[in-house]
Amino acid sequence: MRIVLFYEVPDKINFDFLEPFARLLIDYDPTNMFSPTANIFFAAALVFTQALIFNRVINTHNLLLKPSFLPALMYITGASLFLPFMVLTPALICNFLVIWIIDKFLKLNKSNNSVTAVFDIGMIIGLGTLIYFPFISMLLMIFLSLLLFRAFNWRDWIAGLVGFLTIFFFLAVFYYWKDNISSFYQIWKPLANKFPAVFKINYNDYLVLIPVMVIIVLASLQLRENFFRSFISTRKGFQMLFFMFLIAGASFYLKPDFRVSHFLLCVPPGAVLLAYYFSNAKKRWFYETLFLLFVLSVQYFLFV
Repeated sequence: MRIVLFYEVPDKINFDFLEPFARLLIDYDPTNMFSPTANIFFAAALVFTQALIFNRVINTHNLLLKPSFLPALMYITGASLFLPFMVLTPALICNFLVIWIIDKFLKLNKSNNSVTAVFDIGMIIGLGTLIYFPFISMLLMIFLSLLLFRAFNWRDWIAGLVGFLTIFFFLAVFYYWKDNISSFYQIWKPLANKFPAVFKINYNDYLVLIPVMVIIVLASLQLRENFFRSFISTRKGFQMLFFMFLIAGASFYLKPDFRVSHFLLCVPPGAVLLAYYFSNAKKRWFYETLFLLFVLSVQYFLFV
């Protein structure tokens, strides 16, 4: 999937793995961290590792009804759709945290002590926000997941916010220690950004999504057909992943210098839906041909 990058290695790739407001914590030079070849190699290794962890999470929670390596396969394919997906980026690092909170959300309905679990999720989201600010949008997922998986308890709703604020409390103390507390308030400016009303899109860059959309439509039809025959936990799990996909995609406006790599955050929830179709499709010749066309179209648009 990444052969195009090794075919023509870029001259320079920057890897800026922390937001500017968190660089007081770690001093580094994003222009000289890795050579381009090392950057591409480590990005591929991270995606492969994430795919295996993601596969274990999905199979553990039985979202596809039968264990397989389809979630990992769909994750790797989805994480190779665009060239910006294939290098080290903050969004790629945050996908470890996305997979982690997916696991924790799916455990909510089985947890006896949900306050602790939600507090942990809040802290994970706070940590992810230090790496990539739009990750803060995952706070909404805490409330949506509590509505789906738990009866209302005000302690659960507060615990997530307290966990998130704990991370930024220590960051504020660090800013104060460095006599730079005025800069701490600048962190929250992107939250006041208005959702863009006009989008400038080069549609030729996104033609590769056509096969993805076809598979998603087929998967949605299949999921709709089996929805009420599935376990309640499975239904709620897919609803949670659907909302996560929407929130991860819509949060791009929280970053002034928008990049396509942002949509890596959509890959984990999207990969589950793709895997669901291939796990339940009946006509082997059709779904194998569809997947082959999917992979070939990705390669074609990467080279062209």
